[in-house]
Amino acid sequence: MEVPGLRTWVIFYLISFVVLLWAAFLTVNGTMLWVSLMLVIMVVGVNFVTVYNQIKLQASRKALQTNLTKDIGKDSKNAEDDRPQH
Repeated sequence: MEVPGLRTWVIFYLISFVVLLWAAFLTVNGTMLWVSLMLVIMVVGVNFVTVYNQIKLQASRKALQTNLTKDIGKDSKNAEDDRPQH
């Protein structure tokens, strides 16, 4: 799987890590426990949605590429496909 925009991913996960560290700090102090729990749930949720969307995007790109390249190399429409099947 190709990872586009590696710099963006690094910044995204660094920000996520800082938020989790801040939530841990609030939990250790015993103040604002509901805020730290909300931050953890938000970070985990945003990460899950982001990764899920990237997986869907890669699958749609692969399907588009397969659709665009399925007829390349054929002499005619009735010619047999001699490419190895995956």
